[in-house]
Amino acid sequence: MEQFNSSQGLLPAQMIRALIAQGAIAADALLTEAQIQPASLDLRLGNCAWRVRASFLPGAGGSVEEKLARFSLHRIDLAGGAVLETGCVYLAPLAERLALPADISAAANPKSSTGRLDVFTRVIADGAASFDQVSAGYHGQLYAEICPQTFPVLVRTGSRLAQIRFRRGEVAATDQALAALHLQEGLVSGDAADIAGGIALSADLSGGENGVIGYRAKRHTGVVDVDLEAACDIADYWEPITARDRRLILDPDEFYILASREAVHVPPTHAAEMVPFNPLVGEFRVHYAGFFDPGFGHAASGGSGARAVLEVRSHKVPFMLEDGQIVGRLNYERLIEPPEALYGARPGSHYQAQGLKLSKHFK
Repeated sequence: MEQFNSSQGLLPAQMIRALIAQGAIAADALLTEAQIQPASLDLRLGNCAWRVRASFLPGAGGSVEEKLARFSLHRIDLAGGAVLETGCVYLAPLAERLALPADISAAANPKSSTGRLDVFTRVIADGAASFDQVSAGYHGQLYAEICPQTFPVLVRTGSRLAQIRFRRGEVAATDQALAALHLQEGLVSGDAADIAGGIALSADLSGGENGVIGYRAKRHTGVVDVDLEAACDIADYWEPITARDRRLILDPDEFYILASREAVHVPPTHAAEMVPFNPLVGEFRVHYAGFFDPGFGHAASGGSGARAVLEVRSHKVPFMLEDGQIVGRLNYERLIEPPEALYGARPGSHYQAQGLKLSKHFK
């Protein structure tokens, strides 16, 4: 069994609570227990958003407010709810702000439900030269860039589109350590794991029992309220795709929901993240929301391995995807200590033991 390094790793839920108690994470509105996940914190939209001309980064020494003064088009009040239209770029201050210790950094990612709605969401910090990255010791406001790609979405103050992880040091598993962890824990199903810069996941285009291999998003649909569960009929938003020769041609700029062939297991000692796929083997992007919490697919929290849902978009040219083709890789990172509760151990864990599954908004 791998031993925990008490000084380095991802911070579990109980240590995130400690950061809140110390004032390293603060907000105008009271932080709630529902925001704290096994190894991350959900971030909430603040009271307003701006429609902006273009995406931007503040850059070293710059601030988001300075860029907003140049690129904002109009301000939107979120207190009563507002519809964000497809193809537009919005910037919203988040309710949470940080005063991190000098040895704690952070990384953000869209929540699973956000990614499955094809709402492109990235977190920005003042002085940042890259999206979704918060440097160690950062003191300041956080912002969310939001660009709905397929469905117009209704959001409001308090809506949770993104999540953030906190870490001390860099402790991503090497391939050698990942191979040892797989041997011990069984990280993915199958006879042999492909480990090279992460553990490989492939597309399942076999169709299973009902022949459905995925869903293609419809265009010109109604609005999706991001805070309502099981409120939208699948048929109004999605076209099911059935298996045909275990192949699927991805049309440019269409959005697909597929599933991995492998069942994924994240042990309590680790969290996982989907890493960007190499464009040299296919001009498509998979999995915009890449965080997998400790306990995902873990037997102790009600799972026996769970498929990774793949949010897929092809760029520029049609691309032939075949059953079993590698589409992404998972990296595992150990926690400083196990979380108090694993993913799936409490209500609100919508995707434990999942197969091919749309977001929680559809019935």
